[in-house]
Amino acid sequence: MSEYILEMQNIRKTFLGGKVIANDDITLKVKKGEKHAIVGENGAGKSTLMKMLNGLYLPTSGKIFYQGKEVEIDSPGKAANLGIGMVYQHFMLIPTLTVAENMILGVEPKKGMSLDIEKARKDVREVSKRYGLEIDPDAYVSDLSIGMQQRVEILKILFKGANLLVFDEPTAVLTPQEIKELYRIMDNLIDEGKTIIFISHKLQEVLDISDNITVIRRGKDVATFPTTEATKEKIANAMVGRAVLFTTERPETEIGEKVVEAKNIFVKNNKNVFKVNGVSFYVREGEVLGIAGVEGSGQTELVEALTGLIPIYEGEIILKDKDITEFSPRKISQMGLAHIPEDRHKRAAVCEFSVMENFALGVERDKYSLRGLLNFKKLKADAKNFMEKYDVRPRDTSVEFGRLSGGNQQKIIVARELEKVNNTFIIAAQPTRGVDIGAIESIHKMILAEKAKGKAVLVVSSELSEILNLSDRIAVMCSGKITGVLDREEASEEKIGILMAGGKLD
Repeated sequence: MSEYILEMQNIRKTFLGGKVIANDDITLKVKKGEKHAIVGENGAGKSTLMKMLNGLYLPTSGKIFYQGKEVEIDSPGKAANLGIGMVYQHFMLIPTLTVAENMILGVEPKKGMSLDIEKARKDVREVSKRYGLEIDPDAYVSDLSIGMQQRVEILKILFKGANLLVFDEPTAVLTPQEIKELYRIMDNLIDEGKTIIFISHKLQEVLDISDNITVIRRGKDVATFPTTEATKEKIANAMVGRAVLFTTERPETEIGEKVVEAKNIFVKNNKNVFKVNGVSFYVREGEVLGIAGVEGSGQTELVEALTGLIPIYEGEIILKDKDITEFSPRKISQMGLAHIPEDRHKRAAVCEFSVMENFALGVERDKYSLRGLLNFKKLKADAKNFMEKYDVRPRDTSVEFGRLSGGNQQKIIVARELEKVNNTFIIAAQPTRGVDIGAIESIHKMILAEKAKGKAVLVVSSELSEILNLSDRIAVMCSGKITGVLDREEASEEKIGILMAGGKLD
């Protein structure tokens, strides 16, 4: 009998008739009863590999062996029947149903021709108690915290008999306290004889909870080693192919006058629901204010209101002593705002345009207009200089933006915004999302260089390590409100986590 519960041998997956290679001859071996981490940058091929294990994709070539037998997994139902379950980063729950109703979807117990809801509730209680995941079967999912919703997702696949559980970026939307609880749950599952695979890009998380690590880079499995032999540096080197620095030296900068101040801001989303509820803050010259919080706490709407992209329902924003509350995005930009959006494809770039054309977006009239026409000579010269200064590769201004890696795409957006003529206030929203570790290092240096020049910087990030690395002060958001503001010296992951969950510090 093989010691491996799972062997994926020489897996290749291509799309668009072989033009796009997502997985290139990957071999993954997972031992029964272990926690096996799969790490790699966004786009490396991790999720594609796991989607083949869960039956969402079929391999182009290669073989899968589960519990010693070769299997073809052609649907999630087939995966579930084998005992393989996946907990997705974005939960597959129906908010208007109860916990019990969500858990039995697809395997509903019947009493004659009717649903036996009493049996469903009893079964839920038994399964949740067995695995130490106790939860009220009658609670509506919409009323549960994110951590409890994840617990329901785990119970759903255990209810269906999963022995191999796959977690996709399991801590992406959890507070630090919820992350600790998830670690405990994982340990309990291992004690029950389960096996866990989890996908992550957080190196400390991988070191904290895995037994073995497989690193995927550009569609290939480049390394597998036991966690006892791993360090952050070793994992990062395998992920990006070179040594990486994890902290950026912060410049000593004198904090000056207020540049921007938000006063009692209320913002509604497109469904007429308040997402920002009375938020106030300020940012001074030479200061980085970090805004922390799990995703969906109102940060996106706050940034869009500050930049003029959506209207403010109530409150006011003062930039350089002027009320800009009702200004257009262009007018706010001309007032000195540089905006690095959280979604570069939606808000900052056109993938089909060249690198040079993307450098001009939003600044074409202010920087490159020559008697009503684009000054291509100046634009091309600037694009070349920016690519050199910000280390964008390849150094080709004519290449399509969409053909570049995520890190190089983000550097272009950062370069364009930071090189605006008169920027005094910089908003960097999720500035390193979908970016490799090497590019994170570069972008952090760029942001801190602006601090050193006396600029006011607002960094919004769901990555606590990023917030702690960059910020002078940290404001924490929960349910559209700022629940606390901490100086960098007094901030810790535990304190921030309490505020992220809406709690209060002693």
